[in-house]
Amino acid sequence: MKAMYKGDERYAKIGVTMDLLGIKDVSTTRQEKNGTIVWRLPIKINYPGNAERFIEVASFSTGYVRNQNSGYSNYQLNKRCDSEPQYYPDYKWCNIKNMNIKTGKYNMYKTRACVLIPKEIDRLEYLISYCLKNYYIKHANQVSEGKYVEQWYHDHQLERANGTYSENTGAMARINDMEEKLDAMTEDRDYKVQVLENKLSNAISPTKYESVKRELAATKVRQDVSVIVNGHRYKVL
Repeated sequence: MKAMYKGDERYAKIGVTMDLLGIKDVSTTRQEKNGTIVWRLPIKINYPGNAERFIEVASFSTGYVRNQNSGYSNYQLNKRCDSEPQYYPDYKWCNIKNMNIKTGKYNMYKTRACVLIPKEIDRLEYLISYCLKNYYIKHANQVSEGKYVEQWYHDHQLERANGTYSENTGAMARINDMEEKLDAMTEDRDYKVQVLENKLSNAISPTKYESVKRELAATKVRQDVSVIVNGHRYKVL
């Protein structure tokens, strides 16, 4: 830890917090002379083309705090606020004069600006707070050794460790329940068919009854019943 974090009480607290979070001060001598402080976090960038680089943030004497390497260019981490309103004359096109002329009205225009942090110690305390919220808490499963772990895999491993993991996250249980309901429906259907056949056999002659049964068997089409669970199709009949 650099000497600057061992002097003033607020700097000392920052130094202790950095040790706990595994943050390293990687500022170069030239950056220090310019009033720039660069920190490297123990979290690797989840960004195309930068998979093997750790996130770096920086404090600048101009009042800005920035992320140094998680996008196409560095970007400010300062809070944003609306600028003071600015007013511009409103124009409309005049065909007679072939030019834009003022309408006598004004358009209001606002921009989003960064809230600068003039004092260095305030910038460092802000960076600690920002990193905790946006990197350590939101990406807690990436912190260990800077490795990125997909959330689904993280949850899966946790369930297995606790002995609560169940295959297909309960999908098979839902399928078994559907199969039982389908079996009950099939039994009810077979019973009703049998009752109908008995009534039919009693209503017509045996020869005619056998002829009707053969015609029904020849035209019967078997239908497969399936269900979709978690994006997968399962045949249940």
